[in-house]
Amino acid sequence: MRVLIHRGAESLLLFWLVVSLTFLLAHLAPGDAADLLVSPSASPEEVTSLRRTLGLDASLPVQYVRWVGGVLRGDLGESFALREPVVRVIARALPISLALGLTSLVLTFVVGVSVGLFQAARRGHWQDRVLTGIGITIFAAPSYWLALALVALFTTGASWWGFPDWLRLPAFGIRSPASTAAGWDAAREVIRHALLPVTVLAAIGAAGIARYARAAALDLAGSDWVRTARAKGVVERRVMGRHLLANAVPPLVVLFALSVPGVVAGSVFVEGIFAWPGMGRLMLAAIAARDYPVVMGATLVYAALVIIANGLADMTLYLLDPRRR
Repeated sequence: MRVLIHRGAESLLLFWLVVSLTFLLAHLAPGDAADLLVSPSASPEEVTSLRRTLGLDASLPVQYVRWVGGVLRGDLGESFALREPVVRVIARALPISLALGLTSLVLTFVVGVSVGLFQAARRGHWQDRVLTGIGITIFAAPSYWLALALVALFTTGASWWGFPDWLRLPAFGIRSPASTAAGWDAAREVIRHALLPVTVLAAIGAAGIARYARAAALDLAGSDWVRTARAKGVVERRVMGRHLLANAVPPLVVLFALSVPGVVAGSVFVEGIFAWPGMGRLMLAAIAARDYPVVMGATLVYAALVIIANGLADMTLYLLDPRRR
C-alpha cells in the first residue's frame, strides 16, 4: 500500500508539472488566438474586445488559476476556433486515436517479438543480417517520411506499376468523402483507410522491439536453465517459447509502457499526413490556431495516458517478477 501511495503521489506531481509547463509554453508562444480569429481589416478595438471575450486580457497567473479551477470542476473550457466545449471536441477525436494507437501497438509487439526471437534463433545467419539492416533502416526513418513514402508507393506508384485494385490503398481520411456505405461495407472501408497509418506506426515500433527482443533472447540463451533444457534434448522451438519468452515477459512489459509515448508522438504526424480526425490532427490544428483550451485539453489526455500506462506497467512488473517483491 505504501508503494502505491508513493507511486500515486509521484504520478500526480509529474502530471501537474507536464500540464503546467505546457500551459506556460503555449501562452508564451508569439501571437494569440485573437490575432488569428479576427479579419485582417479588424480595428484594434475589435481585437481588444475579442481578447476580453476569450479571457486573454488577464495576466498569465490569473489565466492559469482560472483554467485549473475549471479543470477541477470538470470544465475544460470552450474551443476558441470551433466554439464548442473542449470535452465534446476531444470525445470525437479520442476514440479514433485510441483505435489507431492500440491496433498499431498490438501489431508492434506481435511482429517485433516474433522477428526478434527469429533473429536470435538464426544469429549470425544471413536472415539475421538482412532483418537487422531492414529494422535499423525503418527505425531510423522519421514517421512522416515513411508515411509520405507509403502514400507515394500505394497511390502514384500503384498506378505507374499497375498494381491490382486491392493494393491501391486510400491515402487520406477515415472514409471516402462521397461514401454511402453502411454496415460491413463501411467497416471494410475504414479498415482499408487504416492500413497505411497503422503500418507506419507499427513498422517503426516493431523495428525497435525486434532489436530489444533479439538482445534479450541472446542474453537469456546463456542462462543455466536454457543450457539444461537443451542438454536434455528439448526442441529449439520449445526452448525459445517456454523458457526464453517466459523469462523475457517482465522487461517486455516495461518496454510496452515505454512504447506508449512513442505511439502518441508518432500519431501526431501520422494523423496529420493521412488526414485522420484524431487527437494528433486536432492537436496540430489547435497549435496552429493558438486554440489554448484544446491544446491544454489534449495535453491532459496525452499526459494521463502515458502516466497511467507507466503506472500499470510498474504494478504488472511487481506482480510478474518475484524479485521486485
